[in-house]
Amino acid sequence: MSVQLSLVIPAYNEARRIGPTLDRVDAYLAERGLEAEVLVVDDGSTDATVDLVSAHEARGLRLIRQGVNRGKGAAIRRGVAESRGSRVLLCDADLSTPIEELEALERRLDDGADLAIGSRGVDESAVRRHQPAYRELMGKTFNRIIRVLGIRGVRDTQCGFKLLDGPAARDLFGRLKTDGFAFDVELIWLARKLGYRVDEVGVQWWNSPDSRVDPVIDSLAMIRDVLLIRWRHRRLHRRRLDAEASSER
Repeated sequence: MSVQLSLVIPAYNEARRIGPTLDRVDAYLAERGLEAEVLVVDDGSTDATVDLVSAHEARGLRLIRQGVNRGKGAAIRRGVAESRGSRVLLCDADLSTPIEELEALERRLDDGADLAIGSRGVDESAVRRHQPAYRELMGKTFNRIIRVLGIRGVRDTQCGFKLLDGPAARDLFGRLKTDGFAFDVELIWLARKLGYRVDEVGVQWWNSPDSRVDPVIDSLAMIRDVLLIRWRHRRLHRRRLDAEASSER
């Protein structure tokens, strides 16, 4: 049985933040009267995250356990695969982008977009609490690298707030291979290659000082993953061209 909206929230050692987030999400969905499910995908947490989510009484809440830590991309891929929503919202456990910003993304899907990505980099965005200067510099550097490698016209691929048409979400995530933080890049890359319309939407955003992203290790891993994405999909494109050429002979 389908629902109007599936929220997919990846969680790794989020015991300090997941309770208030679920309370706020539940209140918002109830206020709007949305028929929704909230899928918290635990990515091998070693703290009390699983116990807290299991004990929570939010409507439509489901806990999905990965068992071992595989990465944010792998967790979201699992959640989307189990979603039933006509639309799928990807949302971080710290609500750095407030849940109320969903409405700005919904308007883009109503207007024909298949994927609306929340952004901190366009004119209508509003960063209410900034990251430390070195993190902002690393983020801008990463986005420049992304543009050089082929994803142009998108100022912020890494904001964790994205809304997708449900069938498009399940199609795209069924094709994704990236387990780590760079899954967003592969998602946008694939969406464009497959002809889905991608809109970038300015949102409000508050930095969380309890970030799970290591500014050095994770940044290097993301650059590695982006290079792998480019190589993997170039290879797949070459295979398709070879197959089409063979079928025409």
